[in-house]
Amino acid sequence: MKKKYPNSLEEHIQQAKEGKQASFNYLLDTFWNDVYNFQLNRIRNEYEAEDITIQSFSRAFDKINTFKEEYNFKTWLIQISKNIHIDLVRKKNASIQSKTTTQVDDSVYKIIDDNPTPEDKLITEQNLAQLLLFIKQLKPHYQQVINLRYFQELSYKEIADNLNEPINNVKVKLLRAKKLLSEIINSPKNKS
Repeated sequence: MKKKYPNSLEEHIQQAKEGKQASFNYLLDTFWNDVYNFQLNRIRNEYEAEDITIQSFSRAFDKINTFKEEYNFKTWLIQISKNIHIDLVRKKNASIQSKTTTQVDDSVYKIIDDNPTPEDKLITEQNLAQLLLFIKQLKPHYQQVINLRYFQELSYKEIADNLNEPINNVKVKLLRAKKLLSEIINSPKNKS
């Protein structure tokens, strides 16, 4: 029997609700620039825009089962992003230092499975010296999660503890780092 791959946004959303990793990757890749550019236009700070985008996908993936198909998925993501930014501004204005919860909901672990993805295989198959040069092209926080995951071989929970971030943020950051690293590795100037 031939394996059926989702070919529409609705099918990817449904498969993400069922915990399918490929669909989470698809949603992240498809909507990353929309959410990131929305935040960048609002706050005009690349690092903060990226951080809010990571948190937005983290929250969206954690709450994917609450998404109702009659709404536009991109609009839903942007609204989550807007709410996260508003919350951060409120906390900043109130001078309250936010602390992340140490309790981790079991559903968080469903976002990413530990099976090697094509990016994982690329990472392990590349010549180490060349790979390190590629990794150096990533932003420092992406270099850090790649290092912790693939060179120090820490679990997602250990990385979250190490970075003092929610595990969901770590998972989204790692997804994004692997995608960016894959693009660097596969760019025409690096293929020879």
